[in-house]
Amino acid sequence: MEQVDCVVIGAGVVGLAVAREMALQGRETILLERENAFGTISSARNSEVIHAGIYYPKGSFKAQLCVQGNRMLYEYCRTHQVGTQAYGKLIVASDDSQLEDLQAILYKAQNNQVPDIRIISGEEAKALEPQLHCSAAILSASTGIVDSHGYMLSLLGGFEDAGGMVAYQSPLIRAKAIGNNAEYGFVLEIGGADSMQIQTRLLINCAGLSAPAIAQQIEGLSSSQVPKAYFAKGNYFSLSGKSPFTHLIYPIPEPGGLGVHLTLDMGGQAKFGPDVEWLEIETENQIDYTVNPRRSEGFYEAVRRYWPALKDGSLQPDYSGVRAKIVPPNTPAGDFCFNGPSDHGLHGLFNLYGFESPGLTSSLAIAKHLEGLIKSSL
Repeated sequence: MEQVDCVVIGAGVVGLAVAREMALQGRETILLERENAFGTISSARNSEVIHAGIYYPKGSFKAQLCVQGNRMLYEYCRTHQVGTQAYGKLIVASDDSQLEDLQAILYKAQNNQVPDIRIISGEEAKALEPQLHCSAAILSASTGIVDSHGYMLSLLGGFEDAGGMVAYQSPLIRAKAIGNNAEYGFVLEIGGADSMQIQTRLLINCAGLSAPAIAQQIEGLSSSQVPKAYFAKGNYFSLSGKSPFTHLIYPIPEPGGLGVHLTLDMGGQAKFGPDVEWLEIETENQIDYTVNPRRSEGFYEAVRRYWPALKDGSLQPDYSGVRAKIVPPNTPAGDFCFNGPSDHGLHGLFNLYGFESPGLTSSLAIAKHLEGLIKSSL
């Protein structure tokens, strides 16, 4: 049986960043991915936004790791020739009734020590974006866009350069703690064309949407330590023609998401979304990623609050993604959850739950934080 120091499950952006960090620390690491390529699920179905850390509660993992990750991501991309565009973001109060909400968002951002952020008047916002309708706006200069595929490809290269190995089409069937768990770790049964067993000291579950389901495959892990998965679909519509905006445009957030916002890709093309569509399903394989064209009605209504000139027929269904939620609808947004040995008692096991947005922005900081947790647990 092959013995390694570390196995990471899930080759999305967080799994790639974590696996790279483990390999850079000198651990012999295998990255398991059930699909035939990296980053094909949530990491391929998002806005590619580099978030600033504005919205999250003070002291939360999302706040800390997003602010830290924003700096780390821009620097990484600069030194590794990965494309970014620091477009900046305007969070808009579409009328005077939202001004208090806007002020509360700024206060939260300042508590999180978000740099380069301020409130500007409606006139100042319209000077930046003539077609924008708003009473006032928050201008966040450190918000931007990253070439997420190029970034993940770079992380994979760094992982492999550090001696790591990725195994595609290799789903985890089950894991079992063996012997004196503190010394021997886990035996994993891996499926796929070449099924095999691996023994590992460290087991890190970065499976995103599937993280709770993967955790249920680990014998000896109490079911009380595994949260229920909830699935919130986000639909995107693309804009036909040239974008009239040069910044990302966000409304005041809504429950479960950040509202139907306008983002730009690396080439400056505009898309709108995601909205929030809670799915009444139990497992990931029940997800239908098809975008219902009828949802555009809600998009037109939402977008015209800040862009009244949006023409009928200019939005086309594009793609959708699903957020890895561990809290149900109509509850406050959950935080990143690092579930480790101090929680469940299995030495060397770390389950990462609820790693939705801002997981992409935070990915390098998440990996560094996890490394600290591992060192403190040894």
